Amino acid sequence: MVSVALDAMSGDAGYPVAVDAAAMALRRHPHLRLILVGAAAELEKAVAERALDFGARLQIEPATEVVSMDESPAKALRGKKDSSMRVALNLVQQGRAQACVSAGNTGALMATARYVLKMLPGIDRPAIISAMPSQNGHTHMLDLGANAECTAEHLAQFAVMGAVVAAAVSGLERPRVALLNIGHESIKGNQVTKAAAELLEASELNFVGYIEGDGIYVGDVDVVVCDGFTGNIALKASEGTAKLISAYLRAELTRTWWSRLAAVLIYPVLRRFQQRADPRAYNGASFVGLQGIVIKSHGSADALAMANAIHIADLEVEKSVPSRISRLLDQALLPARTDALTEPAD
Repeated sequence: MVSVALDAMSGDAGYPVAVDAAAMALRRHPHLRLILVGAAAELEKAVAERALDFGARLQIEPATEVVSMDESPAKALRGKKDSSMRVALNLVQQGRAQACVSAGNTGALMATARYVLKMLPGIDRPAIISAMPSQNGHTHMLDLGANAECTAEHLAQFAVMGAVVAAAVSGLERPRVALLNIGHESIKGNQVTKAAAELLEASELNFVGYIEGDGIYVGDVDVVVCDGFTGNIALKASEGTAKLISAYLRAELTRTWWSRLAAVLIYPVLRRFQQRADPRAYNGASFVGLQGIVIKSHGSADALAMANAIHIADLEVEKSVPSRISRLLDQALLPARTDALTEPAD
């Protein structure tokens, strides 16, 4: 049985979406147990109104506070010790849950998770990783915003964590790892990127070199590594581009009666396109590098999107992602670290 703590009070829509998502996830995964964390009276009422009967597979853990979406991480960490976010993370730390899912304030969730769960040995900083749609399925990308500035060693650690997550979620034996850069040539990029490439070339990872921004969506690689500043801009630009294409498509298909007729004729194609590009299918970003599994759902997620975030938590628990990261870290980067230590000084 996989046990997941769900921060039920977080997100733009609050606990009604969380309860609906929990019901959806429990129906899909018979081996799953969910702990709804938040205002007990409201959660009990929502469960009763939906006539949900999952027995011991659906439990409620009371929490009296909520971290707002605009609250500072420091204030949330110090002043909201009984928040639904903090209590859900405490359940993971105590071993009562194996993962935490929250749609709350990203900064507060990261700061609190790092304080409660601590970092894995050998990992300097946590990173945010998520799947991005590509022509051949999806590509995992990190860091998406946790670390604005990184060293070459940080990027190498991100590569290890990304490879583990891609292997766990996609079932790949040796995920192809690439560094995001402004060109494919070895002379391109800043000194940090070049130094990270040297570390990865000497590692045991399946490092395939540099990739440019358009390559994220082609599907020639499985993991794209970059600093959080670059990754977050790439992510938001991608989301904006998707909205622009959707707006253009709607405008053109409703412009004249001919185009409206065409829209009816190609409706099955449009429906399949919408399903493939639906951002809800990619909801759920992992905070990797922690001694526990934490999944961040988008704040505006609906029940289907949040259920997908719960699904990712379930996968990472089954594949023991944190312990696999610890094992692969030394195995993959030891050659590179040894070379760096034995390299003669100038």
